[in-house]
Amino acid sequence: MKFLFYTHSLVSDWNHGNAHFLRGIMRELNRRHHEALALEPEESWSRSNLLSDQGPRAVEKFHDLFPQLRSQIYGPHFDHEAAIAEADVVVVHEWTEPALVERIGRARRSGADFTLLFHDTHHRAVSAKGDIAGLTLEDYDGVLAFGETLRQRYLQAGWGRSVFTWHEAADDALFYPRPEIEKTGDLIWIGNWGDDERSTELMEFLVRPARELRLKTTVRGVRYPQQALDALEDADIAYGGWIANAEAPLAFAGHKATVHIPRRPYVENLPGIPTIRVFEALACGIPLISAPWHDAEALFRPGKDYLVAENGREMTRLLREVMTDDALAAALITSGLETIRARHTCRHRVDELFSILEQCGTAGVVGQLPAKEAAE
Repeated sequence: MKFLFYTHSLVSDWNHGNAHFLRGIMRELNRRHHEALALEPEESWSRSNLLSDQGPRAVEKFHDLFPQLRSQIYGPHFDHEAAIAEADVVVVHEWTEPALVERIGRARRSGADFTLLFHDTHHRAVSAKGDIAGLTLEDYDGVLAFGETLRQRYLQAGWGRSVFTWHEAADDALFYPRPEIEKTGDLIWIGNWGDDERSTELMEFLVRPARELRLKTTVRGVRYPQQALDALEDADIAYGGWIANAEAPLAFAGHKATVHIPRRPYVENLPGIPTIRVFEALACGIPLISAPWHDAEALFRPGKDYLVAENGREMTRLLREVMTDDALAAALITSGLETIRARHTCRHRVDELFSILEQCGTAGVVGQLPAKEAAE
């Protein structure tokens, strides 16, 4: 089967976490002998910022590291109808321009023979409702929402005909433990400061505990304003800027623990949706401590796969325990890996995708499902 993914960017993960997941999905589809092509716009803020920040070598490194993944840039004169006419499945990410979302849906309505899915991996359905409400989705065969609370939001608002929960996951061909790497640091956090959606939380659950415990701490990510950089410097935290996602497993391997600090819109309005870093960190076998976050869908086993700190004082205590109790750290690593490998890899998500496609009536899906599921 031929899969076509409209994405903001495949080659750039600069402030663009969906690229992590899409790469893993495409890699798994290729492994199963399907074709997968990503189409990304000529005007991509993620790719533009990556080139400005890191230069063209960053894009070249993507192609070096992922030679099997295919991406094509489209401009204003690109023939989308010709591209989608050759596909069996077209998946359109929610950062796609609204006019193009409608145009692709119009092609489906006109009788094009492909399954058309809309993929939402953001909080705009609650934080910028008008953006999603203004999209024309009635011609889409289904919506893929990366959490059950987001799926419910679509259903309540009447956006789309059928809505399915399709969580992100770890690409375990890339994210896996590397015990041979020496741990040279204590704490690492990989994430973007962003639009003041977790500034207070970052200070409470990362900066102050690291300073109080005098942990050798590294922070990687982008969009850090000067006040954030000043706070990191004051806490003697090393800031390394952008890190390619392919290099994140090595960074995790060199440290004793990491933290999960979700953005406020997810905590308050979309509970049950973790950042993709939770999947990736646990897949790498690094102990994780989370700021307050409600695992509404029981994706993990809080207290066993990772620890939860209700406030900064508790984060400080738990970090101290993980740093000094080898048995505790080892138990967290074992449990977290067990859950990821059992439920949350891109292999699992491709299985789920084929199940969704079967429900949508996609031709060619029979025989692509796991044996047990295909028999049911």
